[in-house]
Formats: sequence, structure tokens, C-alpha cells
Amino acid sequence: MNKRIRVLVAKVGLDGHDRGAKVIATALRDAGMEVIYTGLRQTPEMVVQAALQEDVDVIGVSILSGAHNTVFPRLLELMKKEGLTDVLLTGGGIIPDEDMANLTQLGVGKLFAPGSPMTEIAEYIKDWVSTNRSA
Repeated sequence: MNKRIRVLVAKVGLDGHDRGAKVIATALRDAGMEVIYTGLRQTPEMVVQAALQEDVDVIGVSILSGAHNTVFPRLLELMKKEGLTDVLLTGGGIIPDEDMANLTQLGVGKLFAPGSPMTEIAEYIKDWVSTNRSA
């Protein structure tokens, strides 16, 4: 039997709006994934430690605070330091297209804007994991 995809959904920083993160978490569960939701006001360090402890395939960050250009590079740095090179870092929220392109160049996976179809997000994760998962 194939291992189910494990996704950590996180809200980083002082952003207290988690409705979108909860909607995503529910949609990914409905798509057959195991989802761990960290709750509000996490630091990048807390997110990476939770990802290590939970042995996840994907870290999904919901960010509405405008801190995406700080949060995502810090997460990538910590993931590299901890050896999480085979874990997808993705997410979404209020992120301008230009910033999405810059973050993708740094190594962040696809980022999703508000209104993105849940099926598109789930399919992206499934495709990425099937292509990149270690044996």
C-alpha cells in the first residue's frame, strides 16, 4: 500500500487569519492526504521542527501579512540546514505575482493566490510528491 502524503499546514508570524488555512487543510484531507495544522503565530523555526517531527512530504504556508519575502527564504534556509531537501515548500495568500516569481526562483514551490481551486492545489501536491518522493 502506498504511503499517504503528509502535509503540514502552517500560519507564520502575527497573521491571525486562519480561515483559508483551515479550508485548505480540509480540502487536502478530503483529497486523501494526512494533514497536520500547526495553528496560528508560528515561527519558521517552529514550522521546520514540526515538519521534522511529523516526517512530512509538504510544508504549506498560508500568509496574508505581507511578510512572504522574509518568511519563505527563512523557511528554505532552515529546511536546508535540517536536511529537508526532499520536502516541498508551497503555500499561498496575498502575494504579488512578481514576488511569487522571485520566491519560485529561490526554490519555493508553486504559490497559490486566493480563489485558486482546491483541486488544483491538491493535484499539484500529488504530482510533486509522486515525482520527487524518496523511496
